Order: sequence, then structure tokens, then C-alpha cells
Amino acid sequence: MSSKQWYESLFENFANKYENESFTQGTIGECDFLESEFDYNKNLNIIDIGCGTGRHSIELTKRGYKVTGIDLSEDMLNKAKLNAQVAGVNITFLKHDARSLTFNKEFDCAIMLCEGGFPLMETDEMNFEILKNVSNSLKDKAKFIFTTLNGLFPLFHSVTEFLNENSVNGGTTYKSTTFNLMTFRDYNITTITDDMGNEKRLNCNERYYVPSEITWLLKSLGFSKIEIFGAKLGAYSRNDKLTTEDYEMLVIAER
Repeated sequence: MSSKQWYESLFENFANKYENESFTQGTIGECDFLESEFDYNKNLNIIDIGCGTGRHSIELTKRGYKVTGIDLSEDMLNKAKLNAQVAGVNITFLKHDARSLTFNKEFDCAIMLCEGGFPLMETDEMNFEILKNVSNSLKDKAKFIFTTLNGLFPLFHSVTEFLNENSVNGGTTYKSTTFNLMTFRDYNITTITDDMGNEKRLNCNERYYVPSEITWLLKSLGFSKIEIFGAKLGAYSRNDKLTTEDYEMLVIAER
């Protein structure tokens, strides 16, 4: 059996530390935005891809929506189930690889937030497979909302400086080794301390996308309306025009 990919090792025994990372602190504001995009329709069937410890799934369920959460990491899912129990909500959490989903036109909306899967795969083909499977999971009239890494950002900024400035004290540290202009992949060494107190050094690579690529990929999957905005932590907004200052972009696709 092949060795684990970095994104599999990253999320092993990391659920508690993950919830303390700065980028997981915007749940309430993000769900406020999602609700407005759902037109407050509580009859929608929603899938949360790369749900992690369930923060968006749980908050939306508390607000009356029906959500199914999927993730590749068993550790993260176990924490999600525990969190749902503590919150007193009933949610279906399933272990799935987003590259091989088998849902067929079952959901009205899909959310995929905080780079839980899409830009992390080791090839562009695998990343596209995730988008394709999400598309197949959605009904003919549906909305797909996700965030991904903004390829305009590393052209103007140091990814290492940005990530380390936004890391919680004593939390994850990043050292970018190469940003490849031909592939838009950032190769970096990420150092974390897991929930057991073990330090891990992971050789990671993440794919940054430019807006025109995302638009083309989604159009090829049958989405007719694609809008892209800046993605501010906990404050998603259609008024937030994407710029080179945005580390992430927010994508809203409809068909």
C-alpha cells in the first residue's frame, strides 16, 4: 500500500488543534452569508465537502437546515460527531474521498470551505475530479459555494509571511520552498504539533488557481453562472471584490 499523502497525515490526531487555528474562527459570519445565499430556504438538502470537525454543518443544522458532512479523515469525523452530540443536533457524517463520490443529483447546494480538499490534491486531474463529483452530486438547478487559494496572491506576496503572521501562537508554521510559476503550485514545509504532542514536518504542495481557470473548469461542468469574490475570514460578502490582497477567493456557481 502506498504511503499516506501529506494531507492525510496532517489531519491525523489534529482535530482539537485544528479547531484552535485562526482560519477556523469565522464560522458564524460564514454561515450568515451561506444562509443569505440559500434564500433562508430550510427545505434545501446541503452537502458539506471536507467538513472537518463539522463546524459549518453543525451551525447550519442548528439554524434548521438539513446537511450531510463528508470528509476523508476519520479523526476529524469522530470529532465532528462528538461536536454534533454536544450541540444536540443530528447530522449524517460520512467518510468519503471527494475524488470518488457516488452521489447522483441528490443535493440542492454544496459547500466546500477552507481548502478541506479541492486545491490540496497532488495533480490537477485529481482536483478536477473533486469538482466533477460535486457537480454530479447536485440536482439540475443547484448552487455550489466554495473557497480556494487565490493564484493572484503569491504573485505579489510571500505565502510564508502571510501564513505565519496568521498562525496562532505555538500553532502551525509554514516555510514555502518554491512557488512554481508554470504550475501555480506552492511547495512548502508545514510543521505542526498534533493533539498527542508529537511534532510533524510535512512536505506539502498546494495548487493556487486564478479566476479564469476556475470559471473555465466550472463552465465545462455545466455551471452557467460563476461569480468570484474575495474571501475574508468570517465575513464573506458579494461586495468584496477579488484583489491581489486576498489569500483566498470565494466562488459561487449556479446552474
